Amino acid sequence: MKNAAMGVSPQRLARLAMEMSPVLADWFDAHGRDLPWRRTRDPYAVWVSEIMLQQTRVETVIPYYHAWLERFSDVAALARATDDEVLKVWEGLGYYRRALNLARAARLIVAAHGGRVPEDHAALLALPGVGAYTAGAVASFACNQPRPAVDGNVKRVLARLLLVNGSLSGPAAARHLAESARALIPLGRARSFNQGLMELGALICRNPPRCPDCPVRSFCEAARQGVQAEIPVREKRPAVTPLSVAAGVLVEDGKILVQKRPAMGLMPGLWEFPGGKLEPGETTGQALAREFSEELDLAISVGRKIAVIRHAYTRFSVTLHAFFCRLVPPGQDPRPTAADEIRWVRPGELSSLAFPAADVELIRLLAERGVEPD
Repeated sequence: MKNAAMGVSPQRLARLAMEMSPVLADWFDAHGRDLPWRRTRDPYAVWVSEIMLQQTRVETVIPYYHAWLERFSDVAALARATDDEVLKVWEGLGYYRRALNLARAARLIVAAHGGRVPEDHAALLALPGVGAYTAGAVASFACNQPRPAVDGNVKRVLARLLLVNGSLSGPAAARHLAESARALIPLGRARSFNQGLMELGALICRNPPRCPDCPVRSFCEAARQGVQAEIPVREKRPAVTPLSVAAGVLVEDGKILVQKRPAMGLMPGLWEFPGGKLEPGETTGQALAREFSEELDLAISVGRKIAVIRHAYTRFSVTLHAFFCRLVPPGQDPRPTAADEIRWVRPGELSSLAFPAADVELIRLLAERGVEPD
């Protein structure tokens, strides 16, 4: 067995490009799913969809895609938006830096490209948040350019077709798979072929693979040798870290204090209720008092418990303990040391700001139960 895609001979790649690639492109044209971003050749709409689809299920993305294009119909509309507006439309989709990078890139496109998403591959790669996969996807899906678009699904398909044994996660493997993918693109059919590779990986060439349904099974070296279930080598997933967090709904004169997370770091630019992780040996009340003191220079009393909210993220799971809080004495002025901004907002204004998922659930509970601390 070959240990890298570069071990596949140019002659075999050329033969596959002539014989296998048109079959896959025809299969996609006939059987590809009718997804909203496949009905357009607008590079902006394609770009938005590809950023949204990173590490997110298709079913989850569809309503966000429609809402985004309704709110930000083109690059100019996105470039004019504030980060708060962008994050609110994105709220719940996760990986929030993707949204901020879309907005940054839109402002750059307006400044440097006349408000049109560039079709040049190098110019696409220069945009914030655009890597090799996204640039290749926009160039091939929107413009039919012969550029590879190799995501996780495509890696798995190529590994089996070409019998790539070993890890696919390193830069050398990524480079070799991209080179092979580009060599396989049939003349004039980059759009259908690249999307066909992705569709094959999403629907058929999965774990375990559904080989009897595969339109290009006869060309697959792993299937020929009967090792398709063993390829690619499974990568060890990072452990999920459990986190216990205390959050305080601080109420003063009918308003609630919220703070904006820093622009760098986890969930950048989102609003949140003040609080933080419990230190070893702390109670939730002690953690809240410490966090309010350290990060806002406020003395508080911790009141009634509102709820315990659990939410799972990719690499950590949060158990959020939410409490009502009051200033003791009243009238103190917060002096934030860890937030980019603070605001006193009325309960009805919370829904206009973008929050992490656990805080969104807390806001829902507050709307149902009211915000009277006692």
